[in-house]
Amino acid sequence: MINSTSNKQVKRVVSLRSKAKARREEGMYVVEGLRMCRELNPEDVDALYVTENFAGNRDNRKWMERFRPETVSDAAMNVMADTRTPQGVLAVVRQKRYTMDDIVRPASGVRPLAIMVLETIQDPGNLGTIIRAGEGAGITGIVMNHATADLYNPKVIRSTMGSIYRMPFVYADDLQDACLLMKNKGVRLFAAHLKGMNNYDQEDYTDNVGFLIGNEANGLTEETASLADCLVKIPMEGKVESLNAAVAASVLMFETARQRRSCRQ
Repeated sequence: MINSTSNKQVKRVVSLRSKAKARREEGMYVVEGLRMCRELNPEDVDALYVTENFAGNRDNRKWMERFRPETVSDAAMNVMADTRTPQGVLAVVRQKRYTMDDIVRPASGVRPLAIMVLETIQDPGNLGTIIRAGEGAGITGIVMNHATADLYNPKVIRSTMGSIYRMPFVYADDLQDACLLMKNKGVRLFAAHLKGMNNYDQEDYTDNVGFLIGNEANGLTEETASLADCLVKIPMEGKVESLNAAVAASVLMFETARQRRSCRQ
């Protein structure tokens, strides 16, 4: 059992949890909690750490048979974990690798593409929520610029509730070039924008589409917004001018899902 909080494995987990640079260099990230860890494929797991109390539970032991866990003290787990009250299980996981070709490749079956294009979304909770809601709405991929929050930030991981394992994503070196590539592949781009001429529910999202969502404070840059085939707005009641980025993205994603369900009926 690992007892010391200065153990090299403990220090490695702390570094991966707290430093984006360490995550990039190793190609690893940290996942916490039973629910998230239970969804892991053993082939993706580099290391699994559990406390004695966690391992003492019969149901937990049955699940752990697929792995080779390392037991750590409660003190070590408290240092390794990002949450204040750790559940006693934590994993170091290999990062997924996707390309733009993966994003613009037709989805399985006959489902059209539905891509979220995120420009400088900086709040980890917003990014995680978009990923989670995106899976629920049938989004096929996410494209981001490098100024967007680190997808493997622990707060993003927790917000996705497991959707991070299944949602293809790319950090584009040049977001405008990525948008042009999507357009060349037949993806029609819509931008959520205060200058939108039509309400979002007046447009057709049943073919290959992408949605441009901008920074929480400043919205989309003019350069990125100019690449949209159509600017749409979400009408507001009261004195509200705009929505939180994750909420706006969710409105557009689930409208897309609604239209596509209607077409199948």
